[in-house]
Amino acid sequence: MSDSETETVDFWFDPLCPWAWLTSRWMLEVEKVRDVRTVFHVMSLSVLNEDKDVPEEYREMIQVGWGPVRLAIAVEQQHGQQALRDFYTAIGIARHPGGREFGPTLYEEVLAEVGLPVELAAAADDVSLDDAVRASHADGIDRVGQEVGTPVISVGGVAFFGPVLSPAPKGEDAGRIFDGARLLAGYDGFFELKRTRTRDPIFD
Repeated sequence: MSDSETETVDFWFDPLCPWAWLTSRWMLEVEKVRDVRTVFHVMSLSVLNEDKDVPEEYREMIQVGWGPVRLAIAVEQQHGQQALRDFYTAIGIARHPGGREFGPTLYEEVLAEVGLPVELAAAADDVSLDDAVRASHADGIDRVGQEVGTPVISVGGVAFFGPVLSPAPKGEDAGRIFDGARLLAGYDGFFELKRTRTRDPIFD
């Protein structure tokens, strides 16, 4: 199949979210077994929840969350889509399986790891990037509605929240689950599919 026939899946993430991380790892597995290319986009739990009545501990967390989304936007603006994918993989490994906290030291380490200028870490505090963060966030959330969080994916032009998976499926399992997601997305009347989570994120 030629590149022009490769299916594009748009995927919105916040580096803060462990569920988005797992969904992203699933999509990278899907790319190995289906002719699919995932295009990564930034969304922001900080933007999503800024006007909501949330517990103080969560509000503190999403305030910190501005740093990595600003940095992700700066990486994409200055170095492109592949650099964003690489950056997200590196910071996600450090944050989720690795348990690292967001901050200047981590940002510089991750940037160096993926071959980007460590000076770019200053973007985490650059409020001039907030409009671009909001625009990327709005692009995703406007496709799916306000009653959701991260991740958001768009398959065949139909966007929905999730899927929320733990652990991320691998190999042909990943492909079959994607086939099911594509099938649901292809039905005009599909809107919602959800059950209560009974496990924490499993990083493997």
